[in-house]
Amino acid sequence: MADEKINLPNFSLSVRLKYVKLGYHYLISNALYFLLLPIILVVLTHLSTLTVDDLIHLRENLKINFVTVTLCSVCIVLTCTLYLMSRPRKVYMVDFACYKPKPALMCTKEHYMQVVKRVGKFTEDSIAFKKKILERSGIGQATYGSEGLMQDPPKRSMADAREETEAVIIGAIDELLAKTGVKPRDIGILVVNSSLFNPTPSLSAMVVNRYKLRGNILSFNLGGMGCSAGLISIDLAKQLLQIHPNSYALVVSTENITYNSYEGNERSMLVTNCLFRVGGAAILLSNRSSDRRRSKYQLVHSIRTHKGADDKCYNCVMQREDDNNKVGVSLSKDVMVVAGDAFKTNITTLGPLVLPMSEQLLFFATLVAKKIFKMKIKSYIPDFKLAFKHFCIHAGGRAVLDELEKNLELSEWHMEPSRMTLYRFGNTSSSSLWYELAYSEAKGRIRRGDRTWQIAFGSGFKCNSAVWRALRTINPAQEKNPWIDEIDNFPVHVPKIASIAV
Repeated sequence: MADEKINLPNFSLSVRLKYVKLGYHYLISNALYFLLLPIILVVLTHLSTLTVDDLIHLRENLKINFVTVTLCSVCIVLTCTLYLMSRPRKVYMVDFACYKPKPALMCTKEHYMQVVKRVGKFTEDSIAFKKKILERSGIGQATYGSEGLMQDPPKRSMADAREETEAVIIGAIDELLAKTGVKPRDIGILVVNSSLFNPTPSLSAMVVNRYKLRGNILSFNLGGMGCSAGLISIDLAKQLLQIHPNSYALVVSTENITYNSYEGNERSMLVTNCLFRVGGAAILLSNRSSDRRRSKYQLVHSIRTHKGADDKCYNCVMQREDDNNKVGVSLSKDVMVVAGDAFKTNITTLGPLVLPMSEQLLFFATLVAKKIFKMKIKSYIPDFKLAFKHFCIHAGGRAVLDELEKNLELSEWHMEPSRMTLYRFGNTSSSSLWYELAYSEAKGRIRRGDRTWQIAFGSGFKCNSAVWRALRTINPAQEKNPWIDEIDNFPVHVPKIASIAV
């Protein structure tokens, strides 16, 4: 027996680190309960030893100190009242709607390249560059173009631009009002955002006129704020709902591609033409406590980060004229670096609000080791999957999604709504986050209590976040959104390079 070789398991390999981490997370997250449990047991043990005489004696003491007990009770009531009055009003998302253009406006990549050639203003090098970008973009064959640009020859007049934007906005609002049953005159706050198309009268005035909204409505029209303007609009509506009780706020997010299509040949300004497509969303917010039962989500946090004080950040996305006086949006080569820096600042603010204590302790310990003890260790990236069930990352392009997937260590399942939105609808600017949330709803993934993190980037440079908590489980069979009729076809495999036959 002594000479036999006994093969024991390698315990260092058999214990999987992920289970150790889960155990650590559970221990720290419930540390307060573990500490309180012995105290509660001691108190209960002591109470169990009290006799009838002890209880009578306690009653007599309370009679003697009646004034003290009364004063303490009044103080407790006043304190609770002041606390409840000072708390911010809860903001609920009653529902939202995403615009789905008519099938006639569906634009394959081959058709897009034909339109590019028909314009007659692009050089062969520019056409080849656009083709290369489109093949690697992650965009599929069923995105939507505007009616003006789909014509032969393409039309880019103010009238055509108005027609596109009005169709998107009206389509989204009509569907939202039908879903919620809210009357237009009940809406007290209106926020419309469109970065590059800002006619006079404003788009918000167009909505007021179309739906005959009341004369004292608080109306705002946000322009020039990039693809993150949708979350800026949500944050603005939230702030207004804090000071206007019993109100509805309508938020509309859209962009216009008819009037802002670039017709020059500068490479830094050609990328946006390849990525942006028609889309828009309307969201109804409420601070009425009576709306909680029928609302889908509650807004938990909204975090805004602005890096515009830095010149490199400010100039990385710029609308300007090229050497031939053609107006377009120029993307700097530093845009990914700038976006990463803005994102880092944003999650540094958001992290302490949403991450469990276990993750915050690990992050703090790593920071102390690096800054104070000068240890050469890798920065700890918190596991945001412990804080959020769903992620809606702005579908600006494949590179942005790849980078965030890597940095946040997200799975394909977490990235699916963003990648499928980019594939099916393209970059619809500030409204893309809502197509992504609609995807998760259509898949039946939203359960009561789930938290969703929306992340958007915009010119300036900005990174904004919103955190929503689901108030009820979403049943896809009872929903109407742009994915419902075709959700069984997704997800699809998106190749790194999808060749275009032209």
